[in-house]
Amino acid sequence: MINTTEGEEREYLEQIKETLLLAIRRADDNVKQQSEELRQKKEYMYEHQSGMDEADKVAAGQSVNRMASTGESSVARKRKLMKLISSPYFGRIDFTTSKESTAIYIGIYTFFDDLQKVNLVYDWRAPISSMFYDFELGEAWYQTPSGKIQGEIALKRQYKIREGKMEFMIENAVNIHDEVLQQELSKSADDKMKNIVATIQRDQNAVIRNESASVMIIQGVAGSGKTSIALHRIAFLLYRFRDEIRSKDILILSPNKVFSDYISNVLPELGEEYIPQTGIEELATDLLESKYPFQTFFQQVAHLLEKSDAAYIERIRFKASFEFLGQLNRYLIHIENNYFTFTELRVGSTVIPFPFIQERFRAYHRIPLLKRFPEVTKDVQNHMRNQVQRKLTGHEKSKIGEAIPRMFKMRNVFDLYQDFYVWLGKQEMFRLMEGGMLEYADVFPLIYFTMRLEGFQSYDHVKHLLVDEMQDYTPVQYAVLSRLFTCKKTILGDVGQTVNPYSASSAEGIEEVFPQAEIVKLLRSYRSTYEITKFAQQISSNPDVIAMERHGTIPQVKGFSNNKEELEAISEILSTFKDSKYQSLGILCKTDEQAQYVFEVLKEKHPAHLLTADSTSFYEGVIITTAHLAKGLEFDEVIIPFASARNYHTAVDKSMLYIACTRAMHQLTLTFSGECTKFIN
Repeated sequence: MINTTEGEEREYLEQIKETLLLAIRRADDNVKQQSEELRQKKEYMYEHQSGMDEADKVAAGQSVNRMASTGESSVARKRKLMKLISSPYFGRIDFTTSKESTAIYIGIYTFFDDLQKVNLVYDWRAPISSMFYDFELGEAWYQTPSGKIQGEIALKRQYKIREGKMEFMIENAVNIHDEVLQQELSKSADDKMKNIVATIQRDQNAVIRNESASVMIIQGVAGSGKTSIALHRIAFLLYRFRDEIRSKDILILSPNKVFSDYISNVLPELGEEYIPQTGIEELATDLLESKYPFQTFFQQVAHLLEKSDAAYIERIRFKASFEFLGQLNRYLIHIENNYFTFTELRVGSTVIPFPFIQERFRAYHRIPLLKRFPEVTKDVQNHMRNQVQRKLTGHEKSKIGEAIPRMFKMRNVFDLYQDFYVWLGKQEMFRLMEGGMLEYADVFPLIYFTMRLEGFQSYDHVKHLLVDEMQDYTPVQYAVLSRLFTCKKTILGDVGQTVNPYSASSAEGIEEVFPQAEIVKLLRSYRSTYEITKFAQQISSNPDVIAMERHGTIPQVKGFSNNKEELEAISEILSTFKDSKYQSLGILCKTDEQAQYVFEVLKEKHPAHLLTADSTSFYEGVIITTAHLAKGLEFDEVIIPFASARNYHTAVDKSMLYIACTRAMHQLTLTFSGECTKFIN
């Protein structure tokens, strides 16, 4: 098989499709046959169950389970073959070693033809496929369990096959990905994040295929594809360690339900099953056992955007520091050493000396402090039983059981957490909200206290944790996560996209909690045009950002006399959008209230979706939401209304404006009434 010309390649594609169709028919026959055998087996069991002993029933049950499992495998294989029909492969390398020369076609899945007993398509995650991403023409190698295979890439091609038709073929470029990458990036966005297997870059491939890191921290600039890379990394690990880890063993800690929906397509596209996702607040509710109502992160940010409260900001800033985590730990040592009043215990005429009680308490130092009382109580009861040489009465047992906890100053975690601020001499740093609600900044410090003082059930069933938007978590939150999840972790985000600059974490800061972490920085921005990336840089400058050389319209900044004129102009932009080639447009406001207002004004003329903190799905078309909720999403076109000096002037406002601008792929428009925000020249 040589396939040197484009004509031969198109002919070969037809042959592959025919072979796939035959394989699908065989898979279909297998599914039908296994389904019929399973039905007959169940029928037989039902009809003969009265004559079967227990051993027969167990054996028959195991047989049914095996048949069902085989049937599920056949269905899964058929599903993959059906997907391959549309686009069997996207790349090819001709690899020559001292022994042979092989044309290796690379696709989303492996296609092994049972009749020819040959691999016609290799999974992009296979070791041999790594060369497609890591090498150009010339010397190349790949790693196998038995060692390194060295050789030479004589030819390299990339294809765009859609609906079974070859749209184009590119070969032997200096970097074969560039032209395809430009074509993919110039496409319009839709309602789901797509896989990027055809355009993975060398630096991205190194992150995806890293098997050794126990904690990998990916610091990626806006539009660097960090979330997509992290999901492809998960897909690779599931492929590489398929005997050790399954989809259900992974947990994604996602910023909100809309984002969860947006990324939900990537792993199924890569042939993996649904992966459990949760939010940090759902985790908090679970850990606090719903005992305390608390403010959400979204509500915290909304509060910061709507009013400038210096004391509130100071409380947030204080609790987001490493110094604060250190003080929590010092206080926990302090209460252990100082909050016990060890006295001798008299039960009737028997005296239990206080050194014995103190020694027993310290003997259980590995048990959380508030969980030691029952153990010490048992030891004291045993000690007394040995002294009096008889069984203790119920009254005696009760007296000991009541006396031991009373020796400790406080026995309620919440009381101890409040006392922590008294000990610090900073009582003003703890404030309950209306209705006894905890401020968001207090939620994880209280969880940390609960874990240290009462213990916790770790999430041992999770074998890999993926944490997105890492910059929005504080050191205390990472301290909680590191104790809860002892598994390997992939942590990703961008310090330039924090929605709350008063509680942001950097990659280096997170490394203090996870000193064994490997940090990778992704500096190339792929999402936005060169012009949009440069425009966003004036709001929040990062000299290391490498803008993709994909050019487009210069961002527009338009001033108006009042909000009415401003919204009329936005309405005109929406009318133009309807007739454009684009599929998604985001109107990104600073606050929820503003988003609601814009939606009410525009909805009569223009069909649109309003996304709020309660939304669960992402849609195509026109989306009206806040910059906070749009984080992680992307749109063909973005409009940012009310970009005035009055509306955007604080540090939080600046972060929101930067996030909003960097959501745009092709076009960006900012409108304002009065004076434009100082964050834009």
